[in-house]
Amino acid sequence: MKLELGNILINDVVLGEESKVEKNVLYINTQEIIDIVLEDEHLAECRVEIAKPGDSVRITPVKDVIEPRVKVDSTAGIFPGVINKVDTVGEGRTHVLKGCEVMTVGKIVGFQEGIVDMQGPGAEKTPFSKNINICLVIDPVEGLKQHQYEEAVRFAGFKVAEYLGKLGHDVEPDEIHTFETKPVFEQAAEFPDLPKVGYVYMLQTQGLLHDTYVYGVDAKKIVPTILYPTEVMDGAIVSGNCVSACDKNTTYHHLNNPVIKHLYEHHGKDLNFMGVIITNENVYLADKERSSNWTSKLAEYLGLDGVIVTQEGFGNPDTDLIMNCKKIEAKGIDTVIVTDEYAGRDGASQSLADADPAANAVVTGGNANELITLPPMDKVIGMLDYVDTIAGGFDGSLQEDGSIVVELQAITGATNELGFNVQSARGV
Repeated sequence: MKLELGNILINDVVLGEESKVEKNVLYINTQEIIDIVLEDEHLAECRVEIAKPGDSVRITPVKDVIEPRVKVDSTAGIFPGVINKVDTVGEGRTHVLKGCEVMTVGKIVGFQEGIVDMQGPGAEKTPFSKNINICLVIDPVEGLKQHQYEEAVRFAGFKVAEYLGKLGHDVEPDEIHTFETKPVFEQAAEFPDLPKVGYVYMLQTQGLLHDTYVYGVDAKKIVPTILYPTEVMDGAIVSGNCVSACDKNTTYHHLNNPVIKHLYEHHGKDLNFMGVIITNENVYLADKERSSNWTSKLAEYLGLDGVIVTQEGFGNPDTDLIMNCKKIEAKGIDTVIVTDEYAGRDGASQSLADADPAANAVVTGGNANELITLPPMDKVIGMLDYVDTIAGGFDGSLQEDGSIVVELQAITGATNELGFNVQSARGV
């Protein structure tokens, strides 16, 4: 598959009376956005607010982040199987409104939703302080169940991102990037002298509100399978989960997966990027065994020399991570795992809930238990009601002056296990 991503660089977002992209500015008719959101009878109110890099703004609780995109030369729509018909994506041309994102915000569903600051020390820990955020603050109707609210808000974010993406359909991109992966035998033959490298992409699927969707199917229901990397880059995988904010893979993360991006950068130079194996993270031991067996089998089947494995979440998923690593290594395939750590606030505790000698090449996104003080902001988009109870918060996190003392766990994307962050650590 060959995919062209045409980036339309968005330098500003303006709320007004007409929706359009003109001279690298995104203009949005606010009422049109509200109308799209409130098409769902489960939702009672929507407010649209803009947060820009450097603003004295705090956004919380953040649910999902979605980059506006549109397919421009295909019958397929973005987010297939979710808000568009089931069709294969990953080829043709897709236009991207780069530099802005749709951020869904609202009453807390679980306890694992996060904070994004647009300035200060918190802003340095999240990638989402660098872009212009189009925040949808969405309230449910009275009596709505948590999972129904989550689903309604998730769909609202996708629909608004698609609506905004379509504004770039006929706009000439500022830059075009091309990515291609060929069928497996052709791909292997193209660079026969380079090591064949694959990517094992673990998706969060551990129970209600811990959901990831592949072409609209809850990944709890899949067995490990192979995707072209370009399918991931083109909206085949979306987030629907409430895992801890620091290592949640939002939909934006899936669309802009840095592991895939960097493997393509090295493709044909010092490695042959063969493709992506997606797998789930399970609750029960038998399911963990099944999925890790399939993952290692597929890595062997593809004839891989090396594999990168990333996870989402912590604790229980650490067992899935180590099982995948151990079984792939047992096939004679060199394996690197990417994770983060929950090593206590002093960093002295065991970093992962599981371990094995085979896991001898590890990249970490940092310690999620590290404490941080977030200073007061002039404006809050959303609400502060839940700061003391979100994962990473505690009784007394919200101070009288509006500052917040929390673990990094509460900051969206702070220790992301795809490496989409600015933190790491080195063993000594």
